[in-house]
Amino acid sequence: MDFPLTLRHLFERNHQLFGRSEVVTRLPDKSIHRYPAASFTRRAMRLAAALQKAGLRKGDRVGTMMWNSYAHLEAYFGVPLAGGVFHTLNFRLHPNDIEYIVNHAEDRFIIVDDVLLPLLEPVRAKIKAERIIVAALSDKPVPAGYESYEDFIADAPAEPMPVTLEENDAAGMCYTSGTTGRPKGVVYSHRSIMLHTLAAGLADALAISNRDTMLVVVPMFHVNSWGIPFCGVMTGARLVLPGAHLDPVSLLDLLEREKVTFAAGVPTIWFGLLHALDKEPGRWKLQPGLRTFVGGSAAPEALIRGLDKHGVKVVHAWGMTEMSPLGSISRIKSTLADQPEDALYALRSKQGMPSVLVEMRVVNEQGIAPWDGATMGELQVRGPFIAARYFNDESQKDKWTKDGWFITGDVATIDAEGYMKLTDRTKDLIKSGGEWISSVDLENALMGHPAVKEASVIAVAHPKWDERPLAVVVLKDGAQATPEALRAFLAARFAKWWLPDGYAFVSEIPKNPAGKFLKSKLREQFDGWTWDAPV
Repeated sequence: MDFPLTLRHLFERNHQLFGRSEVVTRLPDKSIHRYPAASFTRRAMRLAAALQKAGLRKGDRVGTMMWNSYAHLEAYFGVPLAGGVFHTLNFRLHPNDIEYIVNHAEDRFIIVDDVLLPLLEPVRAKIKAERIIVAALSDKPVPAGYESYEDFIADAPAEPMPVTLEENDAAGMCYTSGTTGRPKGVVYSHRSIMLHTLAAGLADALAISNRDTMLVVVPMFHVNSWGIPFCGVMTGARLVLPGAHLDPVSLLDLLEREKVTFAAGVPTIWFGLLHALDKEPGRWKLQPGLRTFVGGSAAPEALIRGLDKHGVKVVHAWGMTEMSPLGSISRIKSTLADQPEDALYALRSKQGMPSVLVEMRVVNEQGIAPWDGATMGELQVRGPFIAARYFNDESQKDKWTKDGWFITGDVATIDAEGYMKLTDRTKDLIKSGGEWISSVDLENALMGHPAVKEASVIAVAHPKWDERPLAVVVLKDGAQATPEALRAFLAARFAKWWLPDGYAFVSEIPKNPAGKFLKSKLREQFDGWTWDAPV
């Protein structure tokens, strides 16, 4: 008998086995909302029934413009249980992009947090969604002209009407952040989410179990929060959702109060936590063995070492929207565990070995590169939860090779043990005098300097060398550093011709909605930089 891989299985498993587990949400006023998982599953079924009652048809898209919360978790499962496709909207994008994404995806319904309504209202008249349903997380009444989420599900049957779900039916959808051109839509089938969840939950991957309390810092609008909510529901782990409060003190308070054992977020989040822990040592009593997964951009070795000192075990990961997203995990093989400490940190700083069901190769002008840890090329991947095309966009066919590999746009090496290391994005590599320089390696090294909070390295035109690296640096509060001191710090690690010829000190580095450095903005900002300009 055929057994389709659908999210219904994860949902029913949680409903039957883990009803006494807990879902915890920090609300906009910083109060805590908590309810048992049994309430989550009951309300998700009511949401599914309410959407069907409102006329949702199989395959219809439902946009969610929401922080990480219990209501967003209900939508993650309620929408596909009704036969629909949950479409997470990145509310940090420009209103023009939000308008484009909603209309391009043809969202019929939108569920939005009340505190995010001001971000939706500027485009409300331009989007084609039929109904807008407001989840009231604050104590404010739902404004006139919108529907209340609570009323919407209260008026529905306790369970949705049966829907035949096939494993290749669409279940979810996410758009890229649009840093190069228009945002592009990626659709996730039930099967791809299920396979990704099973692969991510393995002991040598995220290693999530029923005994974990998980702080889901990664926004749920960003690549399904790296698939972590699905792993949590599958295992019945306790879920802690921080809402809008992502500042270091709020997160550390939540980590301590809820006895969190697992957390995940981008490096900028964890740098903030590290700075707070260093500033007030002993203030927060974190759980022994707390592990955190860091991805979204490269995690510098200094971040890994720094959090280790506070008993927080960092595991480096890498992926992309098009990959569901988990592509690699940097776990230390048992056969490598007896290496010197510095060698182990170097390994942990790599993006790691391919995840289960993911294949990787590096391709350059000479063909497929050897796994020697030195030969660079463009990283390509393929696997059953990696997209084969973009939604309703035939202009991007060249992102896939004829034999089915997705061209990531990342430049990487893979060593003999299978550990992949990103050296740059193709568009961010610096070509100086005909030789390539990795901006990522320079950035990670600079962020190891005790005075540096953030650093980004970009290519700037040079009259002799074509391009030279410019380091854009944010110093820690009260810290000082000169260009000469930073150059001397880097000189111990890199060849002389790699060292940045200029240093610009700024108060902030622009970031995209996922928290990654927005180098396109830096290139615009420093266009016309002259190499004798003061720093």
